Amino acid sequence: MNTTITSISAIEILDSRGNPTVCVTVHLDNGITASASVPSGASTGEREAVELRDGDPARYGGKGVLRAVANVEGEIASALRGMDATDQDALDRRMIAVDGSPDKSRLGANAILGVSMAAARAGAAARGLPLYRSLGGTDAPILPVPCLNVLNGGRHADNTLDFQEFKIAPHSATTFREAIRMGVETFHALKGILHDRGYRTGVGDEGGFAPDLETNEEAITIIIAAIEKAGYRVGDDIAICLDPATSEMWRDGRYEFFKSGGGSMGSDELIDLWEDWIDRYPIALLEDPLGEQDWDGWRRITARLGSRLEIVGDDIFCTNPAILQDAIREKVANSILIKPNQIGTVSETLDCIALARAHRYRCYISHRSGETDDTFIADLAVATGVGHIKTGSACRGERVAKFNRLLAIEKELGGDAAYGGQTLSWRVRG
Repeated sequence: MNTTITSISAIEILDSRGNPTVCVTVHLDNGITASASVPSGASTGEREAVELRDGDPARYGGKGVLRAVANVEGEIASALRGMDATDQDALDRRMIAVDGSPDKSRLGANAILGVSMAAARAGAAARGLPLYRSLGGTDAPILPVPCLNVLNGGRHADNTLDFQEFKIAPHSATTFREAIRMGVETFHALKGILHDRGYRTGVGDEGGFAPDLETNEEAITIIIAAIEKAGYRVGDDIAICLDPATSEMWRDGRYEFFKSGGGSMGSDELIDLWEDWIDRYPIALLEDPLGEQDWDGWRRITARLGSRLEIVGDDIFCTNPAILQDAIREKVANSILIKPNQIGTVSETLDCIALARAHRYRCYISHRSGETDDTFIADLAVATGVGHIKTGSACRGERVAKFNRLLAIEKELGGDAAYGGQTLSWRVRG
C-alpha cells in the first residue's frame, strides 16, 4: 500500500480556553487522511519548544496562529511531500532540520507537532492499525491509572489555592473502566461536600473544582472526606497525587505563597512541608515539588524523599532528552512528565520515554491546560505502557474525551487488557 504524503493542510481552531491553536491534516497517496490538534500550556517550562503566535493585537489579543498554519501549508508541506508517512523518525528529523532553530521557534512547535501527530495517525491508518499499536507494537496492553485533577489552584483557577493540582488516583481497580467509575464517584462526592460546606463548585481550566479554601492543606482533607464518602479506602483504594507547579511560585530564590498570602519559604522549608504531608497523607506522586530553577533543591528532595514516592519533573525537564540526561547524571527526580508539545515531535517524545526507562525513571503522560478533543495522548499512554496519565477531571469534554478513548481501547483489547495500578500502589502509605 502506498503511504506517500501528497499534501498537508492546516486550519486555526480554538482550544479549551478559547485561544487559537493548530489543527493539521495529512493526505496520503492512497486516499487516507488523518488529522491532529495541538494543545497549549498555561504554566510552561522555560525550556519548552516554542509555539508560534502571530503577535497581532487586532486578532485574538495577539494569540492567533495563522503564521504557524502558513508554515504547515508552506515550508513543512514542501519538505515532506513525497516522504513515507510510516517513517516517523525521518519525517520528524526533516522538520527539525528545516526549522533550524534550537527550540522550533522559527516554524513553531505547534506547527511541527501538529504535522508529526497527524502523520503518525496517517501511518497507523495506512498499516491498518490503531494508533497505540502503530506506536507501541503488539506488546501494548497496559491501561493507565487515571490521575484525576479534582481540585484546581495556582495559575489554573481564580481562587485562594497556591498549589495547582490536587489529584486522585484509583490505583486498586482491576480494570480501567472500574478505575474511572471510582474516580468519577469520588469527584461527585467531592462536589457534594464542597456544596454542603458552602464552597463554590465552579471548575478551573482542567475541570477540577476551584473553591476558596482556608488553606492549601484543606484541599487534602476535603479530598480524603470525598474518598470516604464515595465508599473507598483512603490510600488502599485511592491515593492522592499533587502538582503544586512551584516554578510559578519562585521569586528571588524563595517560594512565595502568592494567592493565599501565606508568606514565602526557602527550598528546605518547602521540602519539610512535603515530608510532613507525606508522613500524614497517602500521597503517591509529587510533581514539580520545587521550581525548575532550583536544581540544588531537586537534588536534596530526591535524596531525601525519592525512596518514598514518585517525584516527577515537569517544568524542569520539558520532555527533553538532553535535559533528562543531565538529571540522570545529577540524581534529580525519579520520574518525568511526558508532554509531546514541550518537545515538539512524536519521535523525540518516544526517545525521551526510552531514555527514562533505560535509567529506571518512571514516565507520566500528560495533557495541557489548553486542550482540544484530540485523544492522541490516550493512545500514547497505552503504546508506551507507562502506567499512569493525567488529562484533567471528570468533566469538560476535552478531558473526558481522553478517558472515553481509553475505555474504547480497553474494550478493543478484550482479555489482553491489563491495568497499570501497580505503578502507583507500591508507593502508597496506607
